[in-house]
Amino acid sequence: MTLKYRLDLQLFSGEKTEKATPKKKQDTRKKGQVAKSMELSGAAVLLSAFLCLMFFGGYIGDHVVRLFTDIYLNRLSMDVTADNTIMLFGEYGIQLLLLLAPLFIAVFVMALVINYMQVGFLLTGEPLKMKFSKIDPIKGFKNIASMRSVAEFFKSILKLVIIGYLVYSTLWDAREGLSSLALMSPEGIFDFTADVTLSLGVKIAVGLIVLAILDFIFQKYQHAKSIRMSKQDIKDEYKKMEGDPLIKGKIRERQRRMALQRMMQEVPKADVIITNPTHFAVALKYDGASMDAPQIIAKGQDYMALRIKEIAKENGIITMENKPLARALYQRAEIGDSIPGDLFQAVAEVLAYVYKLKGKVK
Repeated sequence: MTLKYRLDLQLFSGEKTEKATPKKKQDTRKKGQVAKSMELSGAAVLLSAFLCLMFFGGYIGDHVVRLFTDIYLNRLSMDVTADNTIMLFGEYGIQLLLLLAPLFIAVFVMALVINYMQVGFLLTGEPLKMKFSKIDPIKGFKNIASMRSVAEFFKSILKLVIIGYLVYSTLWDAREGLSSLALMSPEGIFDFTADVTLSLGVKIAVGLIVLAILDFIFQKYQHAKSIRMSKQDIKDEYKKMEGDPLIKGKIRERQRRMALQRMMQEVPKADVIITNPTHFAVALKYDGASMDAPQIIAKGQDYMALRIKEIAKENGIITMENKPLARALYQRAEIGDSIPGDLFQAVAEVLAYVYKLKGKVK
């Protein structure tokens, strides 16, 4: 099978073998379809929560003790009325917010940072739109039996294995402390339990982050695969962005005709037509009040040169034969340009002769 045959076969079958174009990536991003791992966000939030508890454990413990002691020291003799009860709940509510503020702030900031690192700033309501395709049972069954579902299943199993191993290893290392809990004071039991819990939580969070990083790499691969394009898709996108080549060709042809038509309309305004005599024709115009130097208002070669001379003849424009000057003007200047500086002398002589024939003095 030749390479050309394989390419033609891919084009005909619409097989999606090409990487997505920047426009396709941008369009899918606007729809909210981005590579994102929920595992990474969850693991990072879990780690930030346990680290926050480690750093602010003393602060949280002092507030908890203060809340409990306040009841026994200041509230036992309080009259139970509606106003007092509302005031009590209000004060305790503020204390609970202060108690949990470091934890909430740490978790919220970490969630924002991780999501921004994965997908950047993205605000779209496309995923919230009602789509009946989401409740299609056939499509739902395909999703259940898809490769993504299999990968999610094995990921869940691996997550359970990691957590189980970390719990077992942590409790095994703390077996001596567990066996002597009955001999500890309540404060010692609390400290031991807090240390084991925090240590276990940090280990689990770190293990899940490692797994989540691998999951993020897999999600990026799956996303890139899901938005692949066929060769025909790329061609269609190019046509949509740039326009159909046939239509663009017709537009350019019409623009050329309109430009030629405008050029021919300028020929009757010329002072002189300099010719080759058959291959080139250049129309010059000079107005001392508005121009610093003579300008080329029309030029042509072969058939176009013949047409310029015909229009000049119809409108009484003088035609002069000067082969080197006509060729030089045609090749070195465009329509609307002033003549090159080194041709001033030659053009001035021609214009002087023309004005003399017309009885003008400029």
